[in-house]
Amino acid sequence: MSYRLIVGLGNPGSEYDSTRHNIGFRIIDAFAAKCGASEWTKQRNLKGDLSQLLLEDGCKLHLLKPRTFMNESGVSIQKVCSYYRVPPEETLIIHDDINLDVGVAKVSERGGSGGHNGLADIIARIKPTFTRLRVGIGQKTHKEMDLADYVLGKFSQEDQISINASMDYHLDCLERLIRDGTEKAMNHINCKTKNIEDGQL
Repeated sequence: MSYRLIVGLGNPGSEYDSTRHNIGFRIIDAFAAKCGASEWTKQRNLKGDLSQLLLEDGCKLHLLKPRTFMNESGVSIQKVCSYYRVPPEETLIIHDDINLDVGVAKVSERGGSGGHNGLADIIARIKPTFTRLRVGIGQKTHKEMDLADYVLGKFSQEDQISINASMDYHLDCLERLIRDGTEKAMNHINCKTKNIEDGQL
């Protein structure tokens, strides 16, 4: 299966640029720049910023940054999927995950939202059969901290260094997913993540 749409999740507005919740925006921006995708254009009717990338097989890959706030991410994705006739199965979502350490990535298919409000809205608007590239932002630094405050907060200096150092790896994960397909890429990425979590790397 090949992807026709890759979505990076985040909140619009410069005040959110460096927040944990916006790691999806950062990764898809870096991916678009590395691969020479077209310039981002605001598509008000689709409520998102769109870019296109022509793949080696001649297929066009759409890149999307929803311009709705995170909790309504599904609004833009639903519109884009409908406009370009992209089924959920050919959609890849990049999003933050508090259950993974900073710099770690994992691929999942289907499933629930895991408490992520952006994913919950997407699932409510399209079938939950899309692929997810889950990017670790680490768990709350204090258990009593409100989750919204944490994900809308900025990375510590130490975590920022880890994010910068792991960016090439995240881009490699995307390239593997596009090149090898979900199952093969997922096996490679998730095996590496498990080894990291087990302290074997």
